[in-house]
Amino acid sequence: MSVIVTDKGFSADDFRCGFVTPQDCAANDCDYGVDLPSDTAPDALAGLTNAPMIRIDFPSSADGRGFTLAAMLRRAGYKGRLRAKGHVLADQYAMARRSGFDEVEIDAALAARQPEDQWLARADWRAHNYQARLRG
Repeated sequence: MSVIVTDKGFSADDFRCGFVTPQDCAANDCDYGVDLPSDTAPDALAGLTNAPMIRIDFPSSADGRGFTLAAMLRRAGYKGRLRAKGHVLADQYAMARRSGFDEVEIDAALAARQPEDQWLARADWRAHNYQARLRG
C-alpha cells in the first residue's frame, strides 16, 4: 500500500488512470500517467508535456537524478502532476518540492518509520531556501 505525501500531509492515492512507460505513450497523446526510471535520458522528456501525471522513480535515497529530471520537465513547460516514487526521505521533501515535484509516493513501511509529522516539518519548503536568504 502506498502513501502519498503532499504539503498537507499523508493521503491515499487519488490517481486512477494507471501508468505506462514512455514507449507505450504516444507523443503528446496519453491519458495515462507515465512512469520514468531515474536513468531516463533528457531527450526522452520532450514528448511527455501533455501527460496528466509523470511519476519518477527513486530507486535509492542516494540517487538524485530524479530531482534533475523534475526540474528539466518543469523548465520544458510541463504543467501536470509530478510525483516522486520510491526511496525519498522526509529530509529530501523540501528538495523534491523545489525541483518541481507536487507529491511523493512512499510505501507504508517508510511512512511508519518516518511519520507524517516529519514530512510536515518540511512542508514549508520555501522557508528554508538558503538561496533566497542570500538574495536578501
